[in-house]
Amino acid sequence: MRRPLLALALVVAALAVGACSAASPGWTYAPPTVPPPVTPAPSTAATATPVEPTAVPGASDAGSGGTGGGAAVEISAVNVAYEQTEVSAPAGAPFTIHFVNKDAGIPHNVEIKDASGMTMFKGDIITGPAEATYNVPALAAGDYKFTCTVHPNMIGALKVGG
Repeated sequence: MRRPLLALALVVAALAVGACSAASPGWTYAPPTVPPPVTPAPSTAATATPVEPTAVPGASDAGSGGTGGGAAVEISAVNVAYEQTEVSAPAGAPFTIHFVNKDAGIPHNVEIKDASGMTMFKGDIITGPAEATYNVPALAAGDYKFTCTVHPNMIGALKVGG
């Protein structure tokens, strides 16, 4: 009775050694692939200060900037929504966005995307109540949308030029 157990133990040991020393493991190692670098959209630092909203010279009540250099666009957020859903800016010239976050304790910003969804500008996120002035580089004439990076349901339309 001892011999069959010994023979069985030797067979099991031989199978275990054979499985561990197989020439081909049945899988291969592939080093991780590195995704292509993403070119960040132009961005400028925002200056955030917790103050009451104020008027911006050159910005109209509708939130549209003038057409001259240094034009200002007024955008504000309250109740997790933009108060201005349509604004305009000059084409081919830098402009500023005076952004007012009226939502206490809630972070917001303004991100501008072209028709394909590519980010053209992304302002720093500020927690309200606070204000920021974003310096936006010149954009080509066309229709853009602006959103909040934190709350993608916040959407507005930006008409540049025309």
